[in-house]
Amino acid sequence: MPAPAPATFTATEGFRSGFACFVGRPNAGKSTLTNALVGQKIVITSDKPQTTRTVVRGIVHRPDGQLVLVDTPGLHKPRTLLGERLNDLVMATWSEVDVVAVCFPCDEKIGPGDKFLVNELAKVRRTTKIAVATKTDLADAERIGNHLLDIARLGEETGTDWAEIVPVSAVAGDQVDLLAQLLVGLMPEGPALYPDGDLTDAPEQVLAAELIREAALDGVHDELPHSIAVVVEEMGLREGRPDDKPLLDIYANLYVERDSQKGIVIGKKGARLRQVGTVARKQIESLLGTPVYLDLHVKVAKDWQRDPRQLRKLGF
Repeated sequence: MPAPAPATFTATEGFRSGFACFVGRPNAGKSTLTNALVGQKIVITSDKPQTTRTVVRGIVHRPDGQLVLVDTPGLHKPRTLLGERLNDLVMATWSEVDVVAVCFPCDEKIGPGDKFLVNELAKVRRTTKIAVATKTDLADAERIGNHLLDIARLGEETGTDWAEIVPVSAVAGDQVDLLAQLLVGLMPEGPALYPDGDLTDAPEQVLAAELIREAALDGVHDELPHSIAVVVEEMGLREGRPDDKPLLDIYANLYVERDSQKGIVIGKKGARLRQVGTVARKQIESLLGTPVYLDLHVKVAKDWQRDPRQLRKLGF
């Protein structure tokens, strides 16, 4: 992973910086944890699996170090060309970061998917590995205790040496700061990689597209989330506005795979698409700090998840 140009200030002695990556089954709490550590929403979250499709770096600034968090898709058994490409992205990231943190949600037992993932991760020898028991707010003390023992056992069975096993709740904020402290301690000594104040290196167009997709995913049927892609076609400040009253124009297309899905996304008399636009606009305004005019259209890209040409067009 090419590191960005070092910031123009020197770090104090003992300052640490580096890259960490959260992995786990789909919906293990990786994106929510990234947002909690950064202190602001930079990656979308959803109860639908395979929400994350792009690697977004979140940047955590601390007095003792700087963490660059790489958010990856959940490793899964691929059914489409898109699924294969997402898995390749995960595997490539593992070998390029300083620490891989595997997320095991406390409200679910460790299963075959977790074992598959940790076995695959065991092939990456040089990277430090820690285990994170996520969603502790959804389990009682006994369940959490048993879960931690199961995680330790899984490490022994797969030959994985966990540098740390940490229970956290990103939603409740429990032990999030401790996790950040432990991660910084595992980073190599070195200067900050990004200037103070930067929270992500993802382009604003990518962040806007992801927030639109998050709004579109809310409340849709199980088969539809995989089929929704968003492309921001045009984005820029409207000309002729006074400096103290800027307006950011965003023109975006939501792509689905079939005409029937188009109807679901648009809703009766366009009501659902208007709701998606309202929610997404507020989220984008909150993130970018600028009033937004958002123009959304829904288009059909037939079977885009299986079509190499369509995948390239949609940025995969």
